Amino acid sequence: MTTQPPFTRDIVLYALPLAAYLLGSIPWGLVIAKTFCGLDPRLDGSRNTGATNVARLCGFGYGVVTLLCDLLKGAAPVWLALHWHPAPVFVSLVGLAGIAGHSWSCFMKFRGGKAVATSIGVFLPLAFAQLLAAALLCILVIWRSGYVSLGSLSLVTALPVLLAVSGLWQWLPLGLCVFALVVFRHAENLRRLRTGTEKSWLKPRQDKGDRQDTR
Repeated sequence: MTTQPPFTRDIVLYALPLAAYLLGSIPWGLVIAKTFCGLDPRLDGSRNTGATNVARLCGFGYGVVTLLCDLLKGAAPVWLALHWHPAPVFVSLVGLAGIAGHSWSCFMKFRGGKAVATSIGVFLPLAFAQLLAAALLCILVIWRSGYVSLGSLSLVTALPVLLAVSGLWQWLPLGLCVFALVVFRHAENLRRLRTGTEKSWLKPRQDKGDRQDTR
């Protein structure tokens, strides 16, 4: 079995988390909305660059493309980490770097989204079956409640439980970190859910100035 030269290995260990952060920082929703729709999603709708807001403002297809791009920027660095240096601590660090880039983008003055799509992308190469089960729960919650934020919170809550039940203990710390980060980023949504002022996907927007973070 061949091994990488120590110098090359060290470069990758430092460069891949940085690359994951930079890739995660690319605000694809902003790029897509401005390029194809002439809109800045930060100024309308829920005022974020996530797939949900892009879909509302530009159309379902553009939202799907945004979602796929956000998934890919989480999945690609983790896939590379698994093939280059598959130690769970390193892979988790790379995944968290990508999620941090999405949440605090260096291209948007260290502001960003709720990290749900990128977090899903991170777990695609790690725990596909468990992620699929959590995603189905998310879809069910959104379908029944109309709240994308509630579905997203259901997903990140179920995922660590499913990882533990499946015996994937090596990814449980990452799952718990994702849970904590997404809940933190959804603080305003949780407040609106408690007060009954969170806007439902099933209801038309009444005031385009209203803010709703659903990514």
